[in-house]
Amino acid sequence: MIEVRVQSLGLDRATNTPVVILQEKEGQRVLPIWIGPSEASAIAMELAGMKFSRPLTHDLLVSVVVGLGGALKRVLITKVVENTYYAELIIQRGGELISVDARPSDSIAIALGMAAAIYTSDDLLENASIEVAEPAEPPEEFAAGGEETGPTGLRAEELKEYLRRLNPEDFGRFSP
Repeated sequence: MIEVRVQSLGLDRATNTPVVILQEKEGQRVLPIWIGPSEASAIAMELAGMKFSRPLTHDLLVSVVVGLGGALKRVLITKVVENTYYAELIIQRGGELISVDARPSDSIAIALGMAAAIYTSDDLLENASIEVAEPAEPPEEFAAGGEETGPTGLRAEELKEYLRRLNPEDFGRFSP
């Protein structure tokens, strides 16, 4: 497993969807994960050190884990299946390690709140990541002839190539 950090939080201008960009701590590869607006707000608030007077959902989970005598040891972003990312919270309670299935966006907000490390596999970084490169324009050709397309309307291979050439600065900044 390779440790990653939140490199930035942005807004994909093509889909108007928040994107969290994870970067390997000892390298240049980055992993973009498209997330929901409420999860993006939770991550943004944790990054900014903001707290509300009443707990938000990720704050509640932090309180439950701590209240039950546990500690978040790490977050693992384990796989992507049909454009859906999966993660696990690894919680230690006494001598026991407990793995809890979770969405990466929630897991990242919780990890930031509990100062826990975030990891992903080399395979996931290699196959789903983008490398920092020159800014890229989206491909002009869109899917035709019945080929399956993603939410951007691009064929899978076009989208993969577009992401490979994309610079994290190409994403707009997200503000909660």
